[in-house]
Amino acid sequence: MDHSSLAMAQEIDFSLLALFLRASLTVKLVMIILVLASFWSWAIIIRKFIAYRAARAEAERFDRAFWSGEPLDELFDQIGPTPEGASQQIFAAGMLEWRRSHRQDGELIAGAQARIERSMDVAIQKATEGLNYGLTFLATVGSISPFVGLFGTVWGIKVAFEEIAISQNTSLAVVAPGISEALVATALGLLAAIPAVIFYNKLSADADRIAAGYEAFADEFSTILSRQLDG
Repeated sequence: MDHSSLAMAQEIDFSLLALFLRASLTVKLVMIILVLASFWSWAIIIRKFIAYRAARAEAERFDRAFWSGEPLDELFDQIGPTPEGASQQIFAAGMLEWRRSHRQDGELIAGAQARIERSMDVAIQKATEGLNYGLTFLATVGSISPFVGLFGTVWGIKVAFEEIAISQNTSLAVVAPGISEALVATALGLLAAIPAVIFYNKLSADADRIAAGYEAFADEFSTILSRQLDG
């Protein structure tokens, strides 16, 4: 490599902003999409951590109230038929169906146990959907971002070779900028994908544990109601 080519290469600005501004329109669009996907993924991750922490705290508070020995009718009257917490909503769904299953003479309508369990299952399903909302986006970002970044890299290298062919110059000063711009797209794809995959697995496991707690509570509550039905 001659000294003039080396001097020209050293004068080139290789900062991220400069690489972005020199990139072709297609590569710029790829970079913008990946940056936006990364920011949106982090927004979902932070929001889910906050939501899951609140869900666990709500479940613990309601669990203490449920097992405090207070009559279930009084507890239901306190929280009302449309509470905010998921655990309370499951309990309210069961209690509403329990009360609706009583005739005016006090006797139970046939099939009350099955209806109560179905009502709580519907409430659990809604709560689980809320827990999992947004996780699909993380999975999508984690799976396709590397390929989107690779597309930007391939396109950038194609443009770089076209510029080399037009200029008839293979010096470092001509080759390096185009290759660097292309590789930034792959780096951004990995930057978006790696956290999305890691936290998708983490948050999915947390959501499953919280949902399992809801199902366990519903089973316990159903068992209590079953004893009263048998009695």
